[in-house]
Amino acid sequence: MARAIGFLVYPGFQLLDATGPIAAFEIAGRLSPGAYSLHFLSLNGGLTPSSSGVVIQTTALADAPRLDTLLVSGGDGVKVPAACARTLAFVREAGRLSRRVASVCSGTYVLAEAGLLDGKRATTHWSRTKDFQRRYPKIRLEPDRIFIQDGSVWSSAGITAGIDLALALIGADEGEAVARRTAQQLVVYHHRPGGQSQHSALIDLRPGRFDALLSWARQNLSESLSVEQLAVRAAMSPRNFARLFSQETGVTPAKAVERLRVEAARALLDSGPLQVEDVALETGFGDSERMRRAFIRAYGQPPQALRRAAKAS
Repeated sequence: MARAIGFLVYPGFQLLDATGPIAAFEIAGRLSPGAYSLHFLSLNGGLTPSSSGVVIQTTALADAPRLDTLLVSGGDGVKVPAACARTLAFVREAGRLSRRVASVCSGTYVLAEAGLLDGKRATTHWSRTKDFQRRYPKIRLEPDRIFIQDGSVWSSAGITAGIDLALALIGADEGEAVARRTAQQLVVYHHRPGGQSQHSALIDLRPGRFDALLSWARQNLSESLSVEQLAVRAAMSPRNFARLFSQETGVTPAKAVERLRVEAARALLDSGPLQVEDVALETGFGDSERMRRAFIRAYGQPPQALRRAAKAS
């Protein structure tokens, strides 16, 4: 029997929060016929406009079928369903009767208001971290995650992270082979691990004349990447390079390199079988102790703790 997947939207939902996971489940259903039936839901049914103006034809919550999975979309309009007694009652009931409930981006607010996340780990879009933590102190928010599973409740970061979440759900249902083929059809990675950071070290640095140099450094992390080596590649004296680099990017060359190494090391730890010592060598830290200190500075936790959390998600 097909698993009924419900996608809850509302006026002002973010289009890709819904359509990304919808496309993933639709493709998986073609690859594994009979696996899924898709249902687009809103409070009162009918045409529901996204924040972009594109509309989706929906079924009223009162007429929704028994769901295997409910997935709540995020968006600027999330305050309305998060304060709607009928919507929250429906979500609460889904949490009781459905096999699992999930959210994309700020859809986490709806799960929080429904009480489904109290005492649980969750994530949401990085831009909403402070507000979410202030509103819901009982929830163990982990803001630097792509997606998180805690029991039967899943949550994900913004926009495209909903696709990562959907691929993880599909993999749990139909196996990794179907999830991998779905990702290939979508032309996306299969799949970014839940523990991967929402941020890129390069995005966090101010753009400027050193962008190409930083991209090269990220591809050559096993090099020493000392100020002297980077200065030679930038065709500058070490002193002038260090001064201009700090002025333009906002951090020292050493700190920028450490950010790149930590980001690469965390991705390897989350997605591969390499030992911590091997990851330290692969990413240029040289030894695991040096990498451990860098992880504590960046994440407040050592590599082993983050790896365990990623495997648990």
